[in-house]
Amino acid sequence: MSLREALNIPSSQITDEAVYRDRRRLLAAFALSPALGLSGCAEAEAPPPPKAAPPSPEQIKAGFRTDEVQTSYADVTSYNNFYEFGTNKGDPSAADKTLRTSPWTVAVGGACAKPGKLSLEDLIKGLAPQERVYRLRCVEGWSMVIPWLGVPLADVLKRFEPTSKAKYVAFTTLADRKQMPGIAYPSINWPYREGLRIDEAMHPLTLLATGLYGKPLPQQNGAPLRLVVPWKYGFKSIKSIIAISFVEHRPLTSWNDLQSNEYGFFSNVNPAVDHPRWSQKTERRIAGTGSKLFADRIPTRLFNGYGEQVSSLYAGMNLRTWF
Repeated sequence: MSLREALNIPSSQITDEAVYRDRRRLLAAFALSPALGLSGCAEAEAPPPPKAAPPSPEQIKAGFRTDEVQTSYADVTSYNNFYEFGTNKGDPSAADKTLRTSPWTVAVGGACAKPGKLSLEDLIKGLAPQERVYRLRCVEGWSMVIPWLGVPLADVLKRFEPTSKAKYVAFTTLADRKQMPGIAYPSINWPYREGLRIDEAMHPLTLLATGLYGKPLPQQNGAPLRLVVPWKYGFKSIKSIIAISFVEHRPLTSWNDLQSNEYGFFSNVNPAVDHPRWSQKTERRIAGTGSKLFADRIPTRLFNGYGEQVSSLYAGMNLRTWF
C-alpha cells in the first residue's frame, strides 16, 4: 500500500507534477497564494502544460535547480512535520483545513529603518516569482526533492533597510489554537520560532516560498508563506510565518530551546556530526513510486550538497562546535 493510499487521499486531490512547469501557471499560483480563502489547500485546476526543458548547467551550478528525481506531489503533501496540526507524519494532511490564509499579514520590525505590518500581497509586491528545485533533508534522516515557488528572502528584507545592528533575523509562526489543533498540546513551547544569521538570510539560495509544484502551498506545507533554507535541516525552514524581526543577538529558536544538545542553532546538514540518537551519514529519499515509501539509503552530503554555494559563510568555524 502506498503512502497516499494509506492516508486515504483521493486521486482527485493529486495534481500531476507537470503542472508546475508552465511559466503562466507559476505566475498564477504565485498571485493566488496570498488569497486562498479559508484553506491553504484551495487550488485552481489547470490542464497539464508541455514538459519544460531540463535545468541548465548554470542553474545547477548556482544551486537553484537539481536534475534529481523529484518527490511526487502526493508524498510531498502527505508526509510532513508540522506539529501545529499533529505530531504524526500523516496528521497535518489529514487535519481539517482550518487555517485561514486570507487575509494574512506579516509584521516586520526590529533593527531596521522601515518597520511595518504588511499584507502578504504587499510584502512580495513587485517581486517576480522564481522556481527553485531544492533537496530537503530532515534531521530525522529522510529527504525529498521539491520544486518550490517563491522569492529570494534577501529581496524582501532589503525593503525594510536593516541597520548595522541587524546581526540575525528571527521568524515566528502563527500559533492559533482555533486554527491549529496541535497548539493544545505542549509538544513545543509555542509559538514556533526560528532564526538565521543575517548573511544566511541574505544568501541567494534562501527562499520565501508561497507554492510548490506550481500550486499554492497547502496547509500542511506551511501555507501561505514559509522559509526554505536548503543547506540546513528541514526544521529551520519555518512555516506559516507571521513575524520577521531584525535583531542584534542570536534569537531563541524552538528546537534549540527544547533540546540544545540535539538541535544546534545553525543546524547545517553535516554527515560528520551525528544526532545523539542516530547517524546522519546517510538518508532515506522518499521514493514516491509504487508501494515503496523510501528508496535505498544514499550518502548525506555536507551542507546537503550546497557546499560550493554556502561553505564560505562558515569559514574558520568549527562545525562540530557550531552544529
